[in-house]
Amino acid sequence: MINYSGVINFMIERIYLKDFLSFKEVEMELDKGLVVFTGPSGAGKSVLMQSILSLFAITDSKPSLGEISLIDSKIEDEVYDISKDDDIVIKQIKKDKVRFFLNNQTVSKKNLNNFSKKLIKHLHLKDTSDFDSKKLIAFLDSLCMKNNKEFKALKEQFDEEYKELEKTKKELAKIKEDELKLEDLKEFAKFEIEKIESINPKIDEFEELDSIKKKLSKKEKIEEAIKLASPIFDYTSHVNSALELLDEDSSFFDESINELNNIFEKFNDSLYELEELDIETVLDRLEKLSGLQKRFGSIEEALAYKEEKQKELDGYENISFEKSVLEKNLKKLQESVSILVEKISSYRKEAVIVLVEKINHYLKYLYLSNAAITLEKKELDNTGIDEVIFELNGVNLDTISSGEFNRLRLALLTSISEFEIVSNGILFLDEIDANLSGKESSAIATVLEKLSQNYQIFAISHQPQLTSTADIHFLVDKKDGVSSVKKLDDKSRVDEIARMISGADITEDAYTFAKNLLEKRV
Repeated sequence: MINYSGVINFMIERIYLKDFLSFKEVEMELDKGLVVFTGPSGAGKSVLMQSILSLFAITDSKPSLGEISLIDSKIEDEVYDISKDDDIVIKQIKKDKVRFFLNNQTVSKKNLNNFSKKLIKHLHLKDTSDFDSKKLIAFLDSLCMKNNKEFKALKEQFDEEYKELEKTKKELAKIKEDELKLEDLKEFAKFEIEKIESINPKIDEFEELDSIKKKLSKKEKIEEAIKLASPIFDYTSHVNSALELLDEDSSFFDESINELNNIFEKFNDSLYELEELDIETVLDRLEKLSGLQKRFGSIEEALAYKEEKQKELDGYENISFEKSVLEKNLKKLQESVSILVEKISSYRKEAVIVLVEKINHYLKYLYLSNAAITLEKKELDNTGIDEVIFELNGVNLDTISSGEFNRLRLALLTSISEFEIVSNGILFLDEIDANLSGKESSAIATVLEKLSQNYQIFAISHQPQLTSTADIHFLVDKKDGVSSVKKLDDKSRVDEIARMISGADITEDAYTFAKNLLEKRV
């Protein structure tokens, strides 16, 4: 007997599709568990499945309009403003081009595809990702953490020290690289520093010199203008006499004349300062400062660059000492990490025994046996030194049949889901029981029934055994070239399973066998 445990909440609640190939319109209300599609050959079962997957940007778009609603995903995504308690709605509109919407936000097909990987698993023969070594190592680590409190601290220490190890390696590699061109680097740093120091720029100096340059450029014009305007002072007494005769106060005129006189004198005083300056020197200085500004953006940035180069130069002088310190640190880290990965590996080997035992437990129901997982040593990386090698009856997975591969993958997924470590979700299965015997189909059904406790599963079925275990059964049919989808009640399910057993001419034996299969389910 297979024991049932675990509860799934995350699921697709509703699917709506319109105008895709032979289908006019499809609307399905869904629930948890195993969802099975059956129907005559050519009715459109595969088209329907592919169209549902297209809403997740997994396959090419077929419907002109599609919408899918998911509940209880517990997913958080800041980009699409999705919180843990939010439902998720994906829409697809196909006119001149295909457009996707995620909770009413436009999303590209590529980004939706990446997002969908958090939601669903699409299992097909080309997909070997469940047997990926890094993925299995991550699961083994989770299993170790669940069963052993010490492992968590051990893994956290390894993660921290491995990062430090990689950082130290990079720093040491840079120093060794720098050593080979040290003299060139020193000369370049000195050259850059001396070039800025030779100008010795001051902040705001350019603005001050530019102001002087402008004054010098207008000097002769201003002098000529003042010369022409100065005779006005010869007439001040005449103006005052006229105002006096008119009984008008002349103070406003006196103030204006005094202010004008002060402006002219201020300029004349500044001429003495300007005459002491060499215009060529000012222009040369401006040109040099302008060159620095063009290269660095500002005098402040030029001075900051000089400080940076000075620090580099100081660092080059200390490079031998730094190299010695890094080499000592690297050796310590390598020794420590080496001890950690060996300990981690030993824990993983214990977890492998538990996982393999569970996989082989389910393989018995699938008429397979002797799955084996070994951990082989590989070059150290951020996962450690373990490489997962999967075999079935001593044979590499590349050489086993597609049927064996499908059943082994189901055993692995069911085993992993039972440990309640990884996030479960939604599975789409391609032709899972096609070309199987009744015994093999019954085995697949038994394991899928268990797996459906932790996943909402969508499958096309060709066999009565799997169909009878469905929590929801849809019939896909075609009449007069138009396909339709109908959710079956208990009586209709008996009729459909009987048709699957005996064909269009349903026999009494087929009808009885179909009823017995469904009664076993209950």
